[in-house]
Amino acid sequence: MLNQESLQTKTPEELIALVASLDKKIKQRDAFIELLEQELALAKQRHFGRKSEKAPHDANQYELQFDEAQPPENQAEIIAADEAIAVPAHIRKKPGRKPLPKDLPRTQVIHDLADADKICGCGCTLTQIGQETSEQLDIIPQKVVVIEHIKYKYVCKQCETATTARIAPQPIPKSLASPGTLAYVATAKFCDGLPLYRQEQIFNRMGVDMVRNTLAHWMIRTSELLRPLYLCLQHEITHDDIAYSDETRLQVLKEPDRSAQTPSFMWCFIGGPPEKRSVMYHYNPSRAHTVLEEQLAGFQGYLHCDGYAAYHTFAAEHAVKLQGCWMHARRKFHEITKIVKSSGLAHQAVAIIAKLYKIEKQMKALKLKPDDIQPYRLKHSQPILDKFRQFIEHHKPKVLPKSPLGKAFTYADNQWPHLVRFLEDGRLDIDNGLTERAIKPFVIGRKNFLFCNSVAGARAAEVIYSLIETCKLHQVEPYQYLRDVLTKLPAMTTLEEIETLLPFNIQPPSP
Repeated sequence: MLNQESLQTKTPEELIALVASLDKKIKQRDAFIELLEQELALAKQRHFGRKSEKAPHDANQYELQFDEAQPPENQAEIIAADEAIAVPAHIRKKPGRKPLPKDLPRTQVIHDLADADKICGCGCTLTQIGQETSEQLDIIPQKVVVIEHIKYKYVCKQCETATTARIAPQPIPKSLASPGTLAYVATAKFCDGLPLYRQEQIFNRMGVDMVRNTLAHWMIRTSELLRPLYLCLQHEITHDDIAYSDETRLQVLKEPDRSAQTPSFMWCFIGGPPEKRSVMYHYNPSRAHTVLEEQLAGFQGYLHCDGYAAYHTFAAEHAVKLQGCWMHARRKFHEITKIVKSSGLAHQAVAIIAKLYKIEKQMKALKLKPDDIQPYRLKHSQPILDKFRQFIEHHKPKVLPKSPLGKAFTYADNQWPHLVRFLEDGRLDIDNGLTERAIKPFVIGRKNFLFCNSVAGARAAEVIYSLIETCKLHQVEPYQYLRDVLTKLPAMTTLEEIETLLPFNIQPPSP
């Protein structure tokens, strides 16, 4: 510690050097404190704040937590360029309640006057001149029925040979579960996020004594039957030249040689031509690039993904080009705008990226084909990308590398070659939103069931989730699809027959 005696013994040059050293330490400490304050503000925002990435219309509505490095430059130019991008006008729909679907069953309830009321006060009988019709939606809870399979037996009285009629092959032989029951349980769990323990309670309320272990066994057996369809989806993905990938955590309790607290992962892959677009979930205890090598074996082309290192390792070792995700790049800046009052660098970055998305929206409104999208992007998106690149190069050296803003700049800078790759091909997307939307139902369902009890359960989830999410992409109703497939699939033996049951090849009967 410094004391008065030690200071008195120092020369003026030593005192000047000491002051400079202490000033440097104070500045470093202040910078570290500012960094901690920013990290704390972001942590509070992530835990308690809005999850939406939609910016408010008024940029002044951002809340004050800390100031950024400096105010934005050329803000008037940004606003002018932002307003210059015109999106074709759309026809505004009239407000009001949508009519109920025409294909729903209807029951008529006639409301008529009593015979005494059909006599007018003057003594004449009233004449019907028309009617008014209004509709109400009525819901009848699940109806449980028992299907009795009666097999007639025949015998030849002369040679005494007996013959018994056969029933069609069932999804689970000798099981109580019909195709409709299996489809109902699978849809409720993997489409609607209803855990099996809650379905157990629902069955018990309906008067059916059911335990969740039985329901879990049904789902595992169902997934085993559906796995050939799952492999067909994988084939569609690996044999096209554009794919998408993302992954999320999953906890599996009973996994060999792993503790229950060790996280595993559910991967999601999407690919195939638009008319055969397929979704494939894959459970794996690893998050390494070897998972990509196994599941995308033989794939060559463009892979949409985020900045996770495993994708870069996979691409470097195979004929794969990575298409970066502008959603991730924007998100890192947008998180800062939620906790910053002044319009700073993060606000400026979000505004520039928003212009890229407005161009994408404009092309969608114009219904441009891939061959027309590439030149359109080169004309309209390329100048914005060039400006954003200059923006990064100018401001990145001026911010603390470990600060939230510095990390946002670093991510965009490191991912730049992949973020601009969507200019190469009109079929590419500007982000990896397709996979994020496909994996979101699993993430929401995970909040309900929390974990998988066994590896077999996780394997069952990967199959059924894959088929349901593929149904959604092709606007096929999941329950009717699964009911139809589970009825037909047990009798099919060839690959050609199985392929006819893929979601994009089948149209289930109307309910």
